[in-house]
Amino acid sequence: MKILMVLTSHSELGNTGEKTGFWIEEFAAPYYLMADAGVAITLASPKGGQPPIDPKSDAPDAQTEATKRFKADEGLQKILANTVQLNTVNEKDYDAVFYPGGHGPLWDLANDEKSIALIEAFYKAEKPVAFVCHAPGVLIKVKDQNGDPLVKGKAVTGFSNSEEEAVKLTDVVPFLLEDEFKKLGGHYSKGADWSSYVKKDGLLITGQNPGSSEEAAKVLLETLKR
Repeated sequence: MKILMVLTSHSELGNTGEKTGFWIEEFAAPYYLMADAGVAITLASPKGGQPPIDPKSDAPDAQTEATKRFKADEGLQKILANTVQLNTVNEKDYDAVFYPGGHGPLWDLANDEKSIALIEAFYKAEKPVAFVCHAPGVLIKVKDQNGDPLVKGKAVTGFSNSEEEAVKLTDVVPFLLEDEFKKLGGHYSKGADWSSYVKKDGLLITGQNPGSSEEAAKVLLETLKR
């Protein structure tokens, strides 16, 4: 089984002068869950090479078993430092795609034509597509085969307005994921802030926050086994 993981290349947190990128837990937990299950994983990003890590995801209060394992895993750190460029990957080479979050994807992947086309290709080929935390935001310009927003009429989740308020970035992010999904006609729902909450609607899998990343990967694997 081959799964593509797509990470952000965007490192600037709006105009705050602070850094962002991908969230370690949302990458490490799904990666290890899938790799331990024997999945071959390819890492890609728009610019290739080392994707930026959100420094807050490396803070003591953000540590989990998966992040600790990653910090001790030089092999995976080397793989991560050499992600392939997104414009070189082809949907035909993979069984599914998984997008970890962090705030970075809201700026680059949400508007990246290659990413948009790639998700559309996976979906059209009836392959599962999974996104966690802020990564569901990369779907805002993705269309289905009828030209409608992919999320229209579908059960979806993603980082909630209340969680964005809690991290005080409501006025920094380019859009609020919860609001955007509702505007596009998605059936957005959420669990309690920071608790694991995953929605699956056919081939579309979305997780709400960092705590949902492992469950989202489990649901992806279960979907592939059917």
